[in-house]
Amino acid sequence: MKSRILLVEDEPGLIITLTDRLTSEGYVVETAIDGESGFERALNEVFDLIILDVMLPRKNGFDVCRDLRQKNVKAPILMLTARGEVVDKVVGLKLGADDYLTKPFELLELLARIEALLRRSLPGSTASPETFQFGPVRVDFRRVEVDRDGVPVELSSLEFKLLQYLIEHRGTVISRDTLLDEVWGYDAMPSTRTVDVHVAWLRQKIEINPRRPQFILTVHGLGYKFAG
Repeated sequence: MKSRILLVEDEPGLIITLTDRLTSEGYVVETAIDGESGFERALNEVFDLIILDVMLPRKNGFDVCRDLRQKNVKAPILMLTARGEVVDKVVGLKLGADDYLTKPFELLELLARIEALLRRSLPGSTASPETFQFGPVRVDFRRVEVDRDGVPVELSSLEFKLLQYLIEHRGTVISRDTLLDEVWGYDAMPSTRTVDVHVAWLRQKIEINPRRPQFILTVHGLGYKFAG
């Protein structure tokens, strides 16, 4: 069965471009041109994925996302924003979005993000539950919050995405290149050393003894494995 996507976007040119491309890729695409109508359609119809612009007439994408999650709409939400500030991306994730993409973007990257979100939402997939506990650490994926022994732990958006990806694939050895692709994104060009640095920072914040990690383990010559 074809996946059904709701595109909530008010730019006519982008609506045509995305609808044509997504349809050619085998998706069924429905559209809404403002936040109010997008919210109503997402609330009253069944979609496998929602592509939601932030800057919309009548109701902005942040409010739509928040209200849909409050109404227990579970479909993955991919937010589109013309803004590049980290704070906007963090706000979207905190309100319940599953991923974000900054305009302008490459269609191939959008397709890759869509495929990843749909794959994670399949029954029996390794997508995370809303919360996950390991040792003294509790992760709330919906609220994008982490605490250790009840004390909040401040993570950057990249550190949180890295931790989430490792948890979702716990028990599996993940290469640095895979982490670069999946966590940093297809438009990022950091080195594998960047992964090591972020893993070290993450260990400092969540491991009981960062020098002898219990959860984020190094598999020499291969990558990392989450053992929680």
